[in-house]
Amino acid sequence: MEIQALLIMFREVLEALLIIGIITTYMKRMGQCQYNKFVWLGAGLAVVASVGVAMLFQVVFTGFAAMGSEIYLKISIMLISAVLLTQMVFWMASHSRNLKGKTEGKMTEYITTGNVIGMVIHSFLVVLREGVETVFFFAAITGGDIGKGFQGWGAITGILIASAVSYFFFKGTMRIPLKSFFKITGIFIVLIAGGLFVQGISMMQDIKLIGSVMPHVYDLTWFLPEHPIDYAHYVRDHGVAPLLSGDIGIFFKALFGYSSMPSIEEIIAYVGYFAVIYLLVNHQKEPVKAEVKESNNKAVFKATNEMKESAIK
Repeated sequence: MEIQALLIMFREVLEALLIIGIITTYMKRMGQCQYNKFVWLGAGLAVVASVGVAMLFQVVFTGFAAMGSEIYLKISIMLISAVLLTQMVFWMASHSRNLKGKTEGKMTEYITTGNVIGMVIHSFLVVLREGVETVFFFAAITGGDIGKGFQGWGAITGILIASAVSYFFFKGTMRIPLKSFFKITGIFIVLIAGGLFVQGISMMQDIKLIGSVMPHVYDLTWFLPEHPIDYAHYVRDHGVAPLLSGDIGIFFKALFGYSSMPSIEEIIAYVGYFAVIYLLVNHQKEPVKAEVKESNNKAVFKATNEMKESAIK
């Protein structure tokens, strides 16, 4: 869980800090530093609002638990979080190239019109989006106990690393190609999302919400049990220990959705999820290739015209 918390918190905090950093750096470059306080005001209000969302979620979760329906909420959170994590990766992949230009363009509009309310609202929404996503993701990886996600080293480490990367990035001492950076971190986020999706399927089968044609396709408990309890049971039943520890299994289960005895539906869901990701990635590349081809054609056409004009002269 700590690795999940680190990656999620690092990604969410970094996205928010990058956008806020782009805004404040632009304000400084334009000699409009007096507006920075409104940007930070919006960001601060968003952090408070995110805490409020987390508290509200815990109240709702407690209510579901009291009614004995918390398992349904957990399943919903896992599936929704898998979708949100996937959407977050693709959104940033498609916007990272133009993020700086679009943000600066919006700030220019606010400065020109003196719209300080717009500045506050813009920074508020940027940070609030990351905050609400974090609430959902932490609820998914902790089984609904969001506070538990902040008790270990993962979340605070993610915040510290994101803060350090942002600081050195805007100081100019660290050169980071944002598109490549988000592509690498996006791979790990997608793996986490796939794991959450499969765990949601598994939980639905546990409560008989959906059935299974083949409950256990294979059994890898002898090699890597998915929990220390499974490790102990295997030793008790067979008199020998599995090759790897259950602590390693629980780590892979938390991070990638590993199961030592998956059903056929879990395998289909896992493979199907990454097949869809593959198709979406290829679909995103096609417009970029077309754009590059069109740009190259224009450059060739321009060069040809210039050569003709030179020959005529």
